[in-house]
Amino acid sequence: MNLIEKILASKSGKKEVTPGDVVVADVDTLLLHDLSGYLTGRVLDKEVKRPILRPDRVCMVFDHHFSPASEERANVLQENRDFARRHGIRHFDCGSGNIHHVAIQKGFIKPGFVVVGSDSHTPVHGTFGAFATGLGNNAHASMVMPFSKAWFRVPETYNVNLRGRLPRGSSARDVAQFLIGDIGEGGAIYKAIEFTGEFVDSLDVSDQLLLPLLTIDIGAKTGYIDPSQKTIDYLSQWSEGPFELVHNDPDVTYARTLEYDVSHLEPQVACPPTVGNVKSVQEVAGTLIDIAEVGGHGGGRIDDIRMLAQLMRGHKVNPNVRLQVVPNSRWVFLQALREGLVEELYLAGANWFPAGAGSNQSANMGAMTARERMICSQARNFPGRNGSPLAEVYLASALTVAAAAIKGEIADPREFLE
Repeated sequence: MNLIEKILASKSGKKEVTPGDVVVADVDTLLLHDLSGYLTGRVLDKEVKRPILRPDRVCMVFDHHFSPASEERANVLQENRDFARRHGIRHFDCGSGNIHHVAIQKGFIKPGFVVVGSDSHTPVHGTFGAFATGLGNNAHASMVMPFSKAWFRVPETYNVNLRGRLPRGSSARDVAQFLIGDIGEGGAIYKAIEFTGEFVDSLDVSDQLLLPLLTIDIGAKTGYIDPSQKTIDYLSQWSEGPFELVHNDPDVTYARTLEYDVSHLEPQVACPPTVGNVKSVQEVAGTLIDIAEVGGHGGGRIDDIRMLAQLMRGHKVNPNVRLQVVPNSRWVFLQALREGLVEELYLAGANWFPAGAGSNQSANMGAMTARERMICSQARNFPGRNGSPLAEVYLASALTVAAAAIKGEIADPREFLE
């Protein structure tokens, strides 16, 4: 069995499972953000009417509405606070950070766990050798909260094997975006994706996170990386062990194997209207932009802020651009503060926002008009997600976002690294 099959077998009390089996498995962690917490809580209290069996396993993070712009939005957060206190679950209020990074840094994620969440990017936690996937709000209210269980169909597994070393100007984010474009949206429906190879092994865990993060956008159920000592060292910053690593059997087989060499990969840009419309930066260079943002599920790491500062050094934000920086956790903001990056980017013309999910769904930082274009390190760019459905959102690495912030148009970051 592979890692995912072993976890689902163990958590459902079985010796082994095979793809296609349906299991009812114990859930170790439930992740809710402010939007889903509101909906799930109402279903639990008004329809299910049962207590939460393991409130210590539930993590609620206010990251989408970290600055409610109306009384209606503020009431959503207040109802969530009341629900959390009433049921004894841990909630992390406005400004705590992005749901997934808060969950990691507060000890809710460990190897071998079954992790479910309302956010579709929950598979990111497969980076740590967990089975992690998104579920609907009603499933959380009817099964996960009252019984600490959920049912799953065991997925087939694809292997994405990556080799080579990235050229200057490209990053793990560019690899992730390239894979979405190449495999295609819906190219791996209900599959598990294992990321392997010398390139994956060479990455810091923070960069490895960007690979399982993409799995939902190719239709997959989950993604994962075989955990190692590197995994333990990373998690040990945030939580105490023991960390029990689960690994593939030596003779594991895959439904499909995809091989890639990243040695010549250019910076990539996901263009409107979807994440799968991926082009090299040279193909879209010169496109005027109004907003540049580093933040969101796929951005806002300390690595992203360092890359942004690296490229901005010696430059100012273009007068026609608004540069927005959103750390994905309070820890990231503190680290950026200690390294002098907060002042450096502020003096270059950047605007800092509280730790959270950034402009995701335009809930916090202002909606875009039909005439505006944004380039950002967010994870999604669907029409209407950030305001007008006629607004355009381009997705890129922090380096490419920085180049656009300097020039006022999409530009190749290698121009500033030479």
